[in-house]
Amino acid sequence: MSAATHTPETAGADPDGSGALLSARGLHKTYGSTPALAGADFTLHAGEVVAVMGPSGSGKSTLLHCLAGIVPPDEGTVHYRGRAVSTLSDARRSALRRSDFGFVFQFGQLVPELTCTENVALPLRLTGMGRREAEARAAQWLERLEVEDVRHHRPGQISGGQGQRVAIARALVGSPSVVFADEPTGALDSLNGERVMELLTDAARDTRAAVVLVTHESRVAAYSDREVVVRDGRARDMAGAR
Repeated sequence: MSAATHTPETAGADPDGSGALLSARGLHKTYGSTPALAGADFTLHAGEVVAVMGPSGSGKSTLLHCLAGIVPPDEGTVHYRGRAVSTLSDARRSALRRSDFGFVFQFGQLVPELTCTENVALPLRLTGMGRREAEARAAQWLERLEVEDVRHHRPGQISGGQGQRVAIARALVGSPSVVFADEPTGALDSLNGERVMELLTDAARDTRAAVVLVTHESRVAAYSDREVVVRDGRARDMAGAR
């Protein structure tokens, strides 16, 4: 499984000298009159798994969305490979999410009309890869995530645990540098949740993908290298707090 070809606008050195792959400084984001982020900082290094924890409404999902370039912060900066994500056009941010980022959401968000193989192949097809090659790579990832037996099924025909494994395969099939996982076990029972986390973190580490893992569960955070706690819109690195 070859590495993705990254876009030229993502190349460069980390501006703060920390060697970070992805970093954020002084992020503020307000929705209406409600502040979601109030000066949050964040750093992610290549190959690292970081759990972002905090109570409901603390701003942890907003932090993920800003880091991934899904929503722009009102203030502050996000740098990926030395380039300010906020200075990219909408089209270039979308291209970045296709080429360099992978996503796993709480409910999978698979396309119901497509088979599992077609769902996993979709990110590759969107970059212009031919159907046969894309689906061959998808099949490899479905086997790796232990769901090759549902490759011809549609999402409505499989279990929640199987769906999340398919979603992880889709997130990793393009060899991303960063995987953003927002409550990936939130809709699963504890047994399925444990297996999903084992598969996600093992596969990410094997491919050297960094992971931003949003969760409120300590058992899920235990799979990370370090924890960042978001409270009242600010982020605190617990490694530095020890």
